[in-house]
Amino acid sequence: MLPSRLDGPAGRNMDLTATERNAPMATTATPSAAATGAAPMPMFCNQCEQARLPGGACTELGVCGKNPDVESLQQTLLLGVKGMAAYSHHARRLGKSDPAVAAFIEEALFATMTNVNFDVPTLLEMLMTCGQMNLRVMQLLNDGHVERFGKPEVADVYHGTRSGPGILVTGHDLLDLWNLLEQCRRTAPQVKVYTHGEMLPAHMYPRLRQHPNLAGHVGGAWQKQRKEFAAFAGPVVGTTNCVLIPNGYAGRMFTTRATAVPGATRLTGDEVDFSPVIAKAVACPALPEQAEPGGQSTIGFHHSVILGLAPTIVQAVKDGKISRFFVIGGCDGAEPGRNYFSEYARNTPADSFILTLGCGKFRINDRDHGQLLGLPRLLDMGQCNDAFGAIQVAVALAGAFGCGVNDLPLTIVLSWFEQKAVAVLLTLLSLGVKGIRVGPRPPSFVTPNVFKVLQEKFDLKLTGAWEDDLAEAVGPKAANN
Repeated sequence: MLPSRLDGPAGRNMDLTATERNAPMATTATPSAAATGAAPMPMFCNQCEQARLPGGACTELGVCGKNPDVESLQQTLLLGVKGMAAYSHHARRLGKSDPAVAAFIEEALFATMTNVNFDVPTLLEMLMTCGQMNLRVMQLLNDGHVERFGKPEVADVYHGTRSGPGILVTGHDLLDLWNLLEQCRRTAPQVKVYTHGEMLPAHMYPRLRQHPNLAGHVGGAWQKQRKEFAAFAGPVVGTTNCVLIPNGYAGRMFTTRATAVPGATRLTGDEVDFSPVIAKAVACPALPEQAEPGGQSTIGFHHSVILGLAPTIVQAVKDGKISRFFVIGGCDGAEPGRNYFSEYARNTPADSFILTLGCGKFRINDRDHGQLLGLPRLLDMGQCNDAFGAIQVAVALAGAFGCGVNDLPLTIVLSWFEQKAVAVLLTLLSLGVKGIRVGPRPPSFVTPNVFKVLQEKFDLKLTGAWEDDLAEAVGPKAANN
């Protein structure tokens, strides 16, 4: 059963009082960026014929009466729905869907149309509903993965290539990966398949890991792909988002369905025919036998694995052997400032665990964080949609200790880049989780007024100096002890 909240009374209206619900956000006395931590955002609305001002958009107040805060909430809702739709698409391909999710997507899109919804409290409620629906979608996707590919297990993954022809698969769609593996097994067993980026968690599922054609993992996060794909001699398959326009390797780049880039070959249909990819792999130069620096990583700390260790973990907390749990992950990016997450993780106390997921893991999984209770301190839970699992772990720990999630020794530091991270953040907020840090930069679509509300309701924070943020979480003397 999915919780409606993790802390406090159930409900999706952000606990707005009757007075707050009927009062519009102030737009004449906008808080400064320094006061809220959010960057000021000029309004830009061009979705109707009336937006015929200089520049082709309303930038201060809509002709219809829409103000920047309403525009901000509508944009946030749209971005959250986009992220949720991506997860829903993956789940549907695995035979998992929910009519209530589809109905909400329609309603949310309708609410952002011209002259439909100018009401701030209603839009805030819809953001919380979006978070709840995304929780449901992540559960469906989790169930689809487990039922199709087996219950996740801890596994050591080889990083590098084996001698012979090979194919590199990036994105998130594990069904595409499975279909490619099976077609290789039947038609070209000598062709090895390698995961890239957020496909790394594929190796925690027994049916995928044990497949004779799955040979290892190559590369890191999505933003390094131009260099990594150019260096990989074989074809590359992009299954979902996080692909870049090819630079010199488009002739051996393939994409599936909605994913497409100029110059690459797009493969269509739910059951993709990967024979052109396999033929390209056979024609390309053979890959060398070459391990990447580090050679391997340990993954597979799916929530079911961690919950299996719950009695040991709970007792260790009671005995003072575990000081804190950190969730550090999300979407990685290329801009400066993301070394914040690397330094933050590197300096966490030696008696703490770090749970990571999403491509943000590549900021912190390139070093050994040591062990605690015979386990790696860095526990890789999976893809970004496995935030569902992190929530299940938090709920279970709170239940074991008889407290709310906000009372746990838990710190969440979310690296955000795109729409999926927005959907995950809305899920956490809809469950009442407080004190989350988001970075490395504030979302430009969130006005200072909207951010101020999120600060007041959820103690939402932006990342600052990692030293100060970590000291706030554990105390200055506890860091890196």
